[in-house]
Amino acid sequence: MSSHDHAAHGHDDHHHGPAQLKDGFVPWVMRWIKTTNHKDLGTLYLLFSFSMFMIGGLMSLVIRAELWHPGLQFVDPEFFNQMTTMHALIMIFGGVMPGFVGLANWMVPMQIGASDLALPRVNNWGFWILPFAFSMLLGTLFLPGGAPAGGWTMYPPLVLQTGDAFPFLIFVVHILGISSITGAINVAVTILNMRAPGMTLMKMPLFSWTWLITAYLLIATMPVLAGAVTMLLTDKYFLTTFFSAGGGGDPVLFQHVFWFFGHPEVYILILPAFGVVSTIIPTFARKSLFGYDSMVYAVASIAFLSFIVWAHHMFTVGMPLAGELFFMFSTMLIAVPTGVKVFNWIATMWRGAMTFETPMLFAVAFVFLFTIGGFSGLMLAIAPVDFQYHDTYFVVAHFHYVLVPGAVFAIIAGVYYWIPKWTGVMYNETLGQWHFWLSAIFINLTFFPQHFAGLAGMQRRVPDYAIQFTDFNIQSSIGAFGFFVSQFLLMYNFARCIWFRKGMQPAPARVWEGAHGLEWTVSSPAPYHTFEDPPRVGDNEVTASHDDIDPLTHKPQHS
Repeated sequence: MSSHDHAAHGHDDHHHGPAQLKDGFVPWVMRWIKTTNHKDLGTLYLLFSFSMFMIGGLMSLVIRAELWHPGLQFVDPEFFNQMTTMHALIMIFGGVMPGFVGLANWMVPMQIGASDLALPRVNNWGFWILPFAFSMLLGTLFLPGGAPAGGWTMYPPLVLQTGDAFPFLIFVVHILGISSITGAINVAVTILNMRAPGMTLMKMPLFSWTWLITAYLLIATMPVLAGAVTMLLTDKYFLTTFFSAGGGGDPVLFQHVFWFFGHPEVYILILPAFGVVSTIIPTFARKSLFGYDSMVYAVASIAFLSFIVWAHHMFTVGMPLAGELFFMFSTMLIAVPTGVKVFNWIATMWRGAMTFETPMLFAVAFVFLFTIGGFSGLMLAIAPVDFQYHDTYFVVAHFHYVLVPGAVFAIIAGVYYWIPKWTGVMYNETLGQWHFWLSAIFINLTFFPQHFAGLAGMQRRVPDYAIQFTDFNIQSSIGAFGFFVSQFLLMYNFARCIWFRKGMQPAPARVWEGAHGLEWTVSSPAPYHTFEDPPRVGDNEVTASHDDIDPLTHKPQHS
């Protein structure tokens, strides 16, 4: 049995298509719970990701409301610390990562001509453990002692002072790791074994390439985090002293182990974004991507270098000078492949026939604003000045420029780009443009002033501050509330595409004039099962299956 046959066989129970709500509520609910179809699970991941973004966003509003003025306004410092910790855990592990996994579920099989992911039932399980994990994490808010308040990095000895929530936190991290590892194995096996005939690795769309590399990072690093938090658990309950100086351990050891996971994790959060942007920019520039091969090598180089730079988060712990120099220079080295990618994106746009539909606006904003995050990262890489920046709002600004106008904008761009293919109708372009401009203005209003507050010495993770930082914080808080409210435009726009489609413009098979790839050779909306007969990939362009080729033009008949 071939891998394609096996994948198709893996979800024979859904061969006749999805149950509709009109078939009855219980069959409809059970169909979503039991589904092994990659499109269904991609949809579930994306809806889950959006709900986590909104919950994490509400927590950030608690933080920004408290920081509106100096002094304590609304919450006590302990609850403030719970909000900063929970906001980070929910946004990273519940928002950004499932968002990109949702895009991978939907698009990777369609881009490489596979009928589904290689392990459909594992895919179902990997998703459904997430709602339980985050319900458990949110439930810690109601436990004695409250939610975890030791920061998302979970540094001992502070995190060991967590109340009854501590074992729940450790268990949740393990569940999230299991979900990530199973998803990563699934994507890697699918890409390596189930590509359409003729699709070599170097013909693969860049989104699939970035996900293949991301999958290896996940498989390599998530067990490291699992080991670190298990050592925390035994320190708290089984009298070990891995991180206790009193018993011969070392709290700095935890930082080394955590950041050996944590720095590749930053690239896990951003590499798929590079793939999305490398897909969108050529489409709307109506040119092929400049330097495809160098882009693949640059992404692979970044992934490799991410394993040897972890201690740039730790310049202030008392490292030897040789260590500081090594981690400083290796961190700066990452700027080289990153610069290659930014150059390639700009060169792709250069003299292209560009149009600025919503996905392109988010992609161009990504290139510009992510580069700002990269430059501030280079500043943090310089060990002697990092002593000044460390644990200030400058780090908060840097990290959020990478993750919000970076990763989050890329997820939004990808959804705008592909949702006509998913739903069969075009989103409202005017609403999309409004959503982009409001988001871009408010996100810069939120995080740009934080650079200045940090350079002036404002510490992060504190509920109170000196009066000279008031103006910066008022601007940040206005921006945060504005950005949150702007996302309701996104919610309304996509809800119309998914549920309220009456009178909306139908989408053609090739939604965007400059789009290329196998996903544009199937009808819109994409059929419940695609590519049960593997398509053929020609030398010059990706084509539909050989039965769908017009014998005169040698192009797909229905594009």
